[in-house]
Amino acid sequence: ELNIDELDLILQSFSELYPEQSLSECYFFFDEIQNIIGWEKFVRRVYDTISKNIFITGSNSKLLSSEIATSLRGRTLSYEVFPLSFSEYLSFKDIKVDLYSSKSLAHIKNAQSKFLKDGAFPETLFLDEQYKNKTLQEYFNVLLYKDLAERYNITNTVALKFFLKRIIASSTKQISINKIYNELKSSGIKIGKNTLYDFLEYVQNIYLSLTLHRHDKSLVNKELGEKKIYSIDIGLNNATEFKFSDDIGKSLENAVFLELKRSYDEVFYYRDATSECDFIVNEKNKITQAIQVTYDMSDEDTRNREIKGLINACMNFKLTTGVIVTYDSEDEIIHDGITIELIPFYKWKL
Repeated sequence: ELNIDELDLILQSFSELYPEQSLSECYFFFDEIQNIIGWEKFVRRVYDTISKNIFITGSNSKLLSSEIATSLRGRTLSYEVFPLSFSEYLSFKDIKVDLYSSKSLAHIKNAQSKFLKDGAFPETLFLDEQYKNKTLQEYFNVLLYKDLAERYNITNTVALKFFLKRIIASSTKQISINKIYNELKSSGIKIGKNTLYDFLEYVQNIYLSLTLHRHDKSLVNKELGEKKIYSIDIGLNNATEFKFSDDIGKSLENAVFLELKRSYDEVFYYRDATSECDFIVNEKNKITQAIQVTYDMSDEDTRNREIKGLINACMNFKLTTGVIVTYDSEDEIIHDGITIELIPFYKWKL
């Protein structure tokens, strides 16, 4: 219930309680600070005259990180925080990582199975199964009604809810706004195509889903061309009516995408006239990695398709090695002078 004029009470109260402690040596943490109108003036003053050790978090429904940076006029460093990575997941579960210990390996493989089914929102890790799905469904409702409908003043929540579920169902696939538009139209729901493009931007702003661009030498084609969509969390997908758990291969690909996004600024997918490679990594204007993802390589058609896509990408970008991330298969293949490493997800990440 504070207003901006009363924020100084924080400084005054602390100084009265701890007069020997210099405010310049203090760390300030403000959560949901957007609830106080004019907060940025106070924070700028603290930053300029007292301490630079200021940490701010805010709800996406009211305050995006880009808006924090604007409000504080360049005095910020922004950090993206994703759900837990697989190594963080193991740490939360107190699972010791020792790939040479059969006992540790058994725990890691079991954790991988749950990670690819339940996702990695920290709050859900220790919930009973009966509450886990309900909590994730509540997350979805908060994203729908608060972070999207409230923030962007969207009144057509029927179309929005349909759009979100289609986005989630399309995870790991190329997204087609035109197809969603036609589906809504055939269902009798009126909405403009441009509004759906706005919805897609909003979905990325609130981190419900992220897009992956196709690699193209043209910046315009790269930005405006084909895109794939990926979910921010596998468990969130499985808690909705479109289940990843029915297709562990999709879960695996989504998990690899999120691990790459945490580690690299530029990740794309590659497609030529005859094949496709799931991920390529660009570092300092040079493609350094080509990665395919497949659950199982035992089927000959799948094996040939995955190898072809990876080899074509490696040859195009002059790479001598490529990686196929699998669920549990491990092998090394030499093909056309290119070394292909088949590696399970847990070992690739750890």
